[in-house]
Amino acid sequence: MSWKEVFEQWKNEETLDSSLKSELIEMEKDPNALEDAFYTQLEFGTAGMRGLLGPGINRMNIYTVRQATEGLARFMDTQDPETKKRGVAIAYDSRHFSETFAMEAARTLAQHDIPSFVFEGLRPTPELSFAVRHLHAFTGIMITASHNPAAYNGYKVYGEDGGQMPPADADALTGFVREIENPLEIPVLSEKEISTSGLISIIGEEVDHAYLERIKEVTINHALVEEMGKELKLVYTPLHGTGRMLGERALKQAGFEKFVIEPNQGIPDPDFSTVKSPNPEEAGAFEYAMTLGKKEEADLLIATDPDADRLGAAVRLPNGEYQVLTGNQIGAIFIHYILEAHKQAGTLPKNAAVLKSIVSSELPTAIAQSYGATMMNVLTGFKFIAEKIEQFEEDHSYTFMFGFEESYGYLVKSFVRDKDAIQALVLLAEIAAYYKKAGKTLYDALQEIFETYGYYAEKTISVTMSGQEGAAKIAALMSRFREEAPTSFADIDVAIVEDFQAGTIVELATGDTKEMTTPASNVLKYQLVEGSWIAVRPSGTEPKIKFYIGVKADSKEAADQKISDLEAAINALAE
Repeated sequence: MSWKEVFEQWKNEETLDSSLKSELIEMEKDPNALEDAFYTQLEFGTAGMRGLLGPGINRMNIYTVRQATEGLARFMDTQDPETKKRGVAIAYDSRHFSETFAMEAARTLAQHDIPSFVFEGLRPTPELSFAVRHLHAFTGIMITASHNPAAYNGYKVYGEDGGQMPPADADALTGFVREIENPLEIPVLSEKEISTSGLISIIGEEVDHAYLERIKEVTINHALVEEMGKELKLVYTPLHGTGRMLGERALKQAGFEKFVIEPNQGIPDPDFSTVKSPNPEEAGAFEYAMTLGKKEEADLLIATDPDADRLGAAVRLPNGEYQVLTGNQIGAIFIHYILEAHKQAGTLPKNAAVLKSIVSSELPTAIAQSYGATMMNVLTGFKFIAEKIEQFEEDHSYTFMFGFEESYGYLVKSFVRDKDAIQALVLLAEIAAYYKKAGKTLYDALQEIFETYGYYAEKTISVTMSGQEGAAKIAALMSRFREEAPTSFADIDVAIVEDFQAGTIVELATGDTKEMTTPASNVLKYQLVEGSWIAVRPSGTEPKIKFYIGVKADSKEAADQKISDLEAAINALAE
């Protein structure tokens, strides 16, 4: 069917949700918007789906949620009866229609006699990951669009290990989703049948309590926190999302007493009315926290995104102002403290391992190696970190110490298998307390790390290319970089080209080619002769192409200059 025929199908559907029908009538006035809403199905990939809210097969609405869940149900129908009975855990964040989408998913599963366990209210993504494991569910669904603007929502699927579905299962699930031709025809349990079916259970405090019990494991130096928890001044903003519900309780439980929740942003708000974007990667997200921080003379500011899987931080400078740290800098601070604290306590394992993505900084690698720990690089996507943790537990080859991605995702303890900003919140407060006791701030900690290991700097350039035309542009750019591979950037020669889609590592000077052992992924990485690197990849969840730059120098100024030169070279090539 053409997109116009699909639109007519929706327009003429008598049972179409009334609010969506009203939007559809209004959308007819804008042919471009109408085509974008119907020209293709909303992409369902290994991380689930994410998109603008509204009517259409390329939008997030109750029908596309039903379609995704129907695909999941058909996938579960292929499992044995006992596996199927283990059911699905479902959580949702503070966005528009999140609760509705969660119940639509449960109603769709019930039509297949699949039980679901739906949280009674807003819960963060890491608790959903925990709940899948805690309840021994077969899978989990998280309704969230992470840090995207208010016009978006999304749907993430988790495997039985609590990590996002591994590629093989995700591919099978995607196949079932794409087989469904008309999402308007998917049956769901009626409102009357919900209470009598026994297939939809409401969960809450019992899982909260179990999760918070495990959060106690995150604290490394209990005596330090007991002493300094009364002194550390912390401002925490959940950016109108789910983080406060467990974050506040976790901080109190750990022993921190002088933290303040930013009052305006502590209230769930699907419009995220105090920020342009609820993204802790952006300095603008800290505007309210900085104002309150100066008033409170806070040592540290922390922000979490709406579903509380990502964490950002701003540290107090000598002049009383605050500097927002990068995700790589926060990762370096975490790794340095974790390994040093365990070394001092005599609890650092000989087989300690740290995990990070291939586009994250090499500063944590230098830190890990200095403590005799192994650094392992995985593809972008926290499910690959979760897979490694599972492998460690099965073969006892390594002891997991920490995992992170440069995009502000951190995991301290493996009872969760996705990014966990609640864990990170508690441990970062401990680290700040450690340095406060020494008369220092986390800014001082970072400078000490740079002085020891060198000045590393990184930058991510995200270029948004929305819609049908944007997707084509992204594909064309990746093809150009692959087929006309640059041999230099900013007059610095490329030494090695890593093509993660082709699975090859090519040394340009000799032409020697090696095969990779990592799964195929649409990523290119260029290692430069003097140690810098550049990577390029399309985002898996947003209409963006991303360029990553990593450098090392003898001073901050030299590192910044390298970043500037390489960024200019990338922009010239991308144009």
